This record gives sequence, structure tokens and C-alpha cells, in this order.
Amino acid sequence: MKARMDGQMHGQVNPKFWKGKRVFLTGHTGFKGGWAALWLQHMGAVVKGFSLPPPTSPSLFEQAHVATGMESELGDIRDLAAITNSMVRFNPDILIHMAAQPLVRLSYREPVETYSTNVMGTVHVLEAARKCANLKAIVNITTDKCYENREWEWGYRENEPMGGHDPYSNSKGCAELVTSAYRKSFFSKPGSPALASVRAGNVIGGGDWAEDRLVPDILRAFEKQQAVVIRNPSATRPWQHVLEPLSGYFVLAENLYTGDHPDFADGWNFGPKDEDVQPVGWICDHMVKLWGHNASWQLDDQANPHEANYLKLDISKAKRHLQWQPQWNLGTALEKIVHWHKAWLAGDNARELCIQHINEYTHISNKEAA
Repeated sequence: MKARMDGQMHGQVNPKFWKGKRVFLTGHTGFKGGWAALWLQHMGAVVKGFSLPPPTSPSLFEQAHVATGMESELGDIRDLAAITNSMVRFNPDILIHMAAQPLVRLSYREPVETYSTNVMGTVHVLEAARKCANLKAIVNITTDKCYENREWEWGYRENEPMGGHDPYSNSKGCAELVTSAYRKSFFSKPGSPALASVRAGNVIGGGDWAEDRLVPDILRAFEKQQAVVIRNPSATRPWQHVLEPLSGYFVLAENLYTGDHPDFADGWNFGPKDEDVQPVGWICDHMVKLWGHNASWQLDDQANPHEANYLKLDISKAKRHLQWQPQWNLGTALEKIVHWHKAWLAGDNARELCIQHINEYTHISNKEAA
């Protein structure tokens, strides 16, 4: 493995690169976007966020005071004029598009909102990007569920067909097709920004209060000293701490910005190691042990909408070409989540908790790379 000129190892986020970079981040009021905004601020980036108000209460955005140290604008990516005006005024170096309707079960209740946000919202963001003179790198975040799910046991590779059974998954497959079309039509000319799409696994971490999401549901039940009701304990997912895919997005953005590898403007998977692709029941059992205090879970006997049973990502491409790989195993990720949530319940500062975990993660990453 070759070192960069500044001494930073390939595959690791380079804080020196981000210092002073102008980064436009959509979806910064969400769970994943909030962590991204905090990490970017921590590295000295000049960040502007554009997003709807926080989707939950409490929210990481409010609890961790994410808007502190950045420019935060509330707006809707379904409004082409609003997103264009916001982005062009900021004039970013790098665009990270995270804003989305991210929930499978909600997509069954609100399919029009899901498609208008995830498909046309992506079109609007990329249209706005075409008008930004200094923009060099675009990272569009989709999902592991964008692939046509065939319930097979090996990981999906970046060249597998797009698809999706439910409106959320399908809308993200559509967003991938939009990204590919914009890359070929508008972002492949000399001097144009490099555009990549990224697909992560089931992202977990402290500060997530979303509805119908496993770890938040578990924590809510534990707080109330109730048993967690689980729909499908055998459903298997590529679980990963939120800092894992974010590190991959940032490493990819660095490479896109420098332009040293034009073929990096492509689709990328950022998932966990094979041994961390575990069923829901495994997560529940470990969370019960970590929480203690008579925590428990039980099976839901109600009929529920279709969700994929087995899903796994092949991350060979990121490991080979970006030298990126996961740092925290699933057990460590769950320990960090329970620590974060219990500390927050005890009154600790949520922003400081996030920065603490970012520092712990990057320290381990640098140690692993040495």
C-alpha cells in the first residue's frame, strides 16, 4: 500500500484534504446526514446543508446542535428553484447528496412522496450541480436495496441490475439510473465534476430515532422496559456503524476531487465484512445483553408488508481500488450505540458524544492502516 504525499494512507479519510473545502450536503437534518455534517465540521470543512426539517423528535440534528459551525438552510429538493439557488449561491467544491425518503414501510404508505423525493429530487440536485462553476466532485448516496433482490447468499456487485420490490427500494434503483444518465450525458466532459453513486448497508449508530428501524425500535422499547416486537428475526442485512460508510464516501470524494482516477466516477458498495452480515435475531440478542435490566424481545404475529429476507454487499471493488475496508465489527458498533444512547439518557452532550466516537473511529482506522 502506497502512502500519499502528505503521509495519509490510502483508504483512510484525510482531514488535511477537507480543511477549507466547501461542501454542500443535502439531508443534513437526518441521522446519517447529521453525522456527516459533524465529521466534516470536525475536519475544518466549510459546510452548507440543505434539507427538510428534522424528521423525528428528538433528532440528532437538534440534540447534537448540528447547525452550529455550518450554514443550515431548510428546503425541499423537490423544489428545483430552491435547491438551485441555494447551491449556486454557496458555490461548492464538493456535493454530497443524502436527502431522501429512507424508509421501506413508509414508502408503502407514501409512494408518491417517495418517488418524487428520491427520483425527481435527485434530478433536481444534479441539475443544480450543473450550474456550479467550482464543483469538482459529486457523491450521490443511494442504498444497498437498489439492487434487484434475488435472495441469494452472495453479495451484490456494483454491476448487478437495479430493481427493488417496494417503492423505496425501487425509487433508489431509479435514482441510480438517473445518476448513470447524468454522468454519461453531462458529467463526462473535460472539466466537468466527477459523479459517483454509493450504496451502503443497514446503517446504525447513536442518535437515530427513526420509525420502523430496528435499532431505534429496540432502544425505544428498552427505555420503556418493554419487550421489542420483531417482524422477521431471520431477515439478514449488512449492518454497519454509520461512520463506516461515511468514511468510504469521504475517501471516494477525495479521489474524485483530485481527478487522478477518472474511472472512479462510478457506482460503489460500502458494506461490512462478511461475518457482520447477521440476522435481526442476532442483533436483538446482542442488544439485550448489552442493555441488561431485563431487556427482551418477542415475535410480531401481525401481517406485514414485503421486505427482502437476505441482503449482502460485495465490497471487493472498494477494498481493491480505494483500499477502504470496515474498521469496527458489528459487536463494537452495537457497544458504541448502547454507550451513546445511555450516555445521552444520562444527560451527556450529544455533540460531544458524536465527536468522541469520530475520534475513536479515526484513531482505530489510522492504527489499522499503520
